[in-house]
Amino acid sequence: MDKRTFALLEADLKAQQTTLEQIYELLDSRSQGLSSEQPEKLESVGYQIHNVYGAAEDLFKVIAAYFENNVVETAQWHSRLLQRMSQPVVGVRPAVISQESYRLLNGLRAFRHFFRHAYGVSIDYGPANEQSRSCLGASKNAVQGRGRFS
Repeated sequence: MDKRTFALLEADLKAQQTTLEQIYELLDSRSQGLSSEQPEKLESVGYQIHNVYGAAEDLFKVIAAYFENNVVETAQWHSRLLQRMSQPVVGVRPAVISQESYRLLNGLRAFRHFFRHAYGVSIDYGPANEQSRSCLGASKNAVQGRGRFS
């Protein structure tokens, strides 16, 4: 990768990681004191969990665009992109996320799918609380990509 392309990659990664950090801060503040008696707060936390995964996926699309040059949008592209980021591409790039991060992010992907398609269904406190803790616990370690491509 030439210097110009690498500089563009770094700028794109930094911008997306800044977005992720902002979402993590919102999730952290909104999940304080979360309880099953606060449906509005549960919805807000659910929305931020949805945003965490969406922003992480956007980061992965940036990486795929620079290194693999495509993201084929099939019915399974969300799970395939995540799986691809957990694998090194020999001679191209290291794995972007660990297997543990893959497991955590895959759970967030499933929650996001539920959140996007659960019309008229209330968010259950248990899964929302578990996913918010999982999100916050993984926030510093989930994406190891920046700095690993030099």
